[in-house]
Amino acid sequence: MEHAEHIENRSCQLCGRHADAIQLLAADIIRPAVAETIRKAYPGWSNDGFICVDDLNRFRYEYVSSLVEDEKGELTDLEKEVLESMSNHEILSVQVDQELESSISFGQRLSDQIAKFGGSWKFIILFAGILFVWIGINSISLLLKPFDPFPYIFLNLLLSCLAALQAPIIMMSQNRQEEKDRARATHDYKINLKAELEIRQLHQKVDHLLSHQWERLVEIQKVQLELMGEVRASKEKAK
Repeated sequence: MEHAEHIENRSCQLCGRHADAIQLLAADIIRPAVAETIRKAYPGWSNDGFICVDDLNRFRYEYVSSLVEDEKGELTDLEKEVLESMSNHEILSVQVDQELESSISFGQRLSDQIAKFGGSWKFIILFAGILFVWIGINSISLLLKPFDPFPYIFLNLLLSCLAALQAPIIMMSQNRQEEKDRARATHDYKINLKAELEIRQLHQKVDHLLSHQWERLVEIQKVQLELMGEVRASKEKAK
């Protein structure tokens, strides 16, 4: 009962909210770098108190932001998005292709299909077959009045029109592919930046925990030595 009342009396030393309204963490487990950031804003910060998760995430965001600013200068909107996702514990991984495909227009979809068909063996074989049939029909000597006699001027006109239409359609499809590549590169950069920052924070946290545990072990060892000394002294007195 006393332990429960003791927990309820705990409060965040920054915002003042109690344990029954918010999740609290012991201040002594906060990494020194983050604790120093908090101490700059709150000079009365004590490692013996507690801090709520919301305030801790806010100062973690400020600390990581300062790291990125020191290394890269002013933060971009992309880097701010990564830092906010870290602060809110959000997942950045998304299906880039699905998002882009869901927002394309009918013309863009049509250009992709035409470019896909124009760059296949089906198109090459079909187009070569039409050319051979066209030339064969207009080259038969027994045909008195071919509709496109040699040198096949009408065929050249059709080929020129086809090339004039096919080139911009292929360029449209290539621009769409470049847009996908840029989106993938941007997404990969966000994932890599977040992973790098998370790993850096993890290393610092592990180092802090190891240092904290080492201090506790040293304290326990001192207590053990004191107890052993008291036991030895009591035995000597008994003799």
